[in-house]
Amino acid sequence: MTSTTSFTALDTAFVADFHTMSTFGATENGGVDRQAGTAADGEQRRWLTSLLQDRGFTVKFDAAGNQWGLYETVPGAPFVVVGSHMDSQPTAGRYDGAYGVLAAAHAAFRLAARWNEPGASAPTFNIAVVNWFNEEGSRFKPSMMGSSVYTGKLELETALATTDAAGTSVREALESIGCRGTFAGPTAAYCAEIHIEQGRSMEREGITIGLVSSNWAANKYEFVVHGEQAHTGSTVIEDRKDALLGASMLVVAARELANRFPGVLHTSVGQLNVYPNSPVVVPSRVSLLLDLRSADEAVLAEADALLHERITEIEALANVAVEQNHSHSWPVTPYQPEGVELAAKVAADLGLSNKTVMTLAGHDSTNMKDIVPTVMLFVPSVDGISHNEHEYTTDEDIVAGLAMLTEVVDRLCHGALEDQDPVRTA
Repeated sequence: MTSTTSFTALDTAFVADFHTMSTFGATENGGVDRQAGTAADGEQRRWLTSLLQDRGFTVKFDAAGNQWGLYETVPGAPFVVVGSHMDSQPTAGRYDGAYGVLAAAHAAFRLAARWNEPGASAPTFNIAVVNWFNEEGSRFKPSMMGSSVYTGKLELETALATTDAAGTSVREALESIGCRGTFAGPTAAYCAEIHIEQGRSMEREGITIGLVSSNWAANKYEFVVHGEQAHTGSTVIEDRKDALLGASMLVVAARELANRFPGVLHTSVGQLNVYPNSPVVVPSRVSLLLDLRSADEAVLAEADALLHERITEIEALANVAVEQNHSHSWPVTPYQPEGVELAAKVAADLGLSNKTVMTLAGHDSTNMKDIVPTVMLFVPSVDGISHNEHEYTTDEDIVAGLAMLTEVVDRLCHGALEDQDPVRTA
């Protein structure tokens, strides 16, 4: 990682803004709870609006709740879209996503000032800072909702009609915080995103900048295990149709699959909803979210087949029925190599240690790279902690990442990739 050095005034302002941003939805243990469409989400969005407008940016919201800060120096030209998301998981860390939005804003501020200096070369493209809606998917499923709508992978009306556990729709949530607009979104030429690694490899190797070359593939499912309600005391074991037992077997099956492909396959069950969830009632229904991830699509396919074989066995063993609903999935797809090469050149010019990495998690840039050339960057995560209130990245590393992002976006805005790949638009 970078060694501690004295920060510039701009660096200090960025760190101060990061600490201010972290007060929205702050938790007692140093994290945040800013789930999509909540009051805390609305508060931080209003703060970001003021931050952008004070620097001369025009702020608009689109119909899916994505927040756009637009700086147009070339009338009618497409935009380099740069940003991430500020929504969080419950009791989450301060850095995941939010760092990328604030770094995008400060990179844009620096570039706007640079381009207005006497004799500065005019950019080819404009710049759009974005705060994507509901990347995390903790309140509304699926994750990466805002960028999925923008890239045409998810219908707007489907997204707006999606409800949370309490029955509140995305449309209602956005309207309650005043963040549902009519803007269609800018025409994108390129995209860039910076994020914490959410893993340990960069910190272990002393690397400051990760150059993301590809994503892992993932299959995500929502399973509903159907049993039959009964008395936990009086109903004999042989007569029970225990939905929670069946769900528990699915949890174990997922972990056993990961153990079968060590280091190559990641599996998890991140949410369980038990009904009726009474201490004296055998559960009649349990819903759960299960996902499989791998960089090897053959392994993913094999694991998926094994999982479905196991489901048939679980239905017989627990005397239950398992309903399967496919949530969403994505294949292994590379980021454009010319973007990775550009980022490597920038890191070398700035003297920042770097390496190519894959992203195991999904990000909004994994949607964007399917429609425009996209550069994805990582900074280290201390101890690899993520989706946790103790998530941490040093100030030195977030400042180094900001410098890296600023130079990458500047070169994209000046058409550094124009000879290699024609502009594509959303």
